[in-house]
Amino acid sequence: MEHQTFGGEVTIPHDAPTDESKKRIWRTTLILSVITLVELAFGYWIYIMHKSPDFNHTLVYFLKGVIIILSLAKAFYIVSIFMHLGDEIRNMIMTIVVPLLLFVWFIIAFLWDGVSWKNLRNEYAPKDPVKAEQVDHGGKHEEGHKGGLK
Repeated sequence: MEHQTFGGEVTIPHDAPTDESKKRIWRTTLILSVITLVELAFGYWIYIMHKSPDFNHTLVYFLKGVIIILSLAKAFYIVSIFMHLGDEIRNMIMTIVVPLLLFVWFIIAFLWDGVSWKNLRNEYAPKDPVKAEQVDHGGKHEEGHKGGLK
C-alpha cells in the first residue's frame, strides 16, 4: 500500500480592492451614518419637547414611528449589504426576511398582550392588598378573636 499525501493548502489570492468596492464601502458608511444621525436628531428633539410644559403628543408619536421605520430600514440595509442578500435571488432573500418579519411580529404581539394583561390586572386588582389577603371563615373574622380555644 502506498502512502498518499495531499498537497499544500488550497488558497485563492484576493485581489486588491477596486475603485467600485471602495465606492460601495463609502456609500454604505454614508447611508448608515446619515440614517443614524437623523434618528439621533429626532430622539433629541423628542427629549427637548418633553421638557416643554405643553408639548404635542401626536408629534412625539409620529417621530417615534419615524425612528422605528428608519431603524428597520437600516436593519434591512445592513442585512442586504453585510449578509450579501442584495446580490442574491428573490427566493433566497425571502427565506431569511420572512422569518425575520415573523420574529419581529411575535415580539410586538407579546409586548402588546403583556401590556393588556398588566392594565387589566391593575384595573381589576383590589385597591387594598391587605384586605384582599384576609380570608372570611364563615362570618368570623380573625382580628376580633383574643386567643384561647373556642
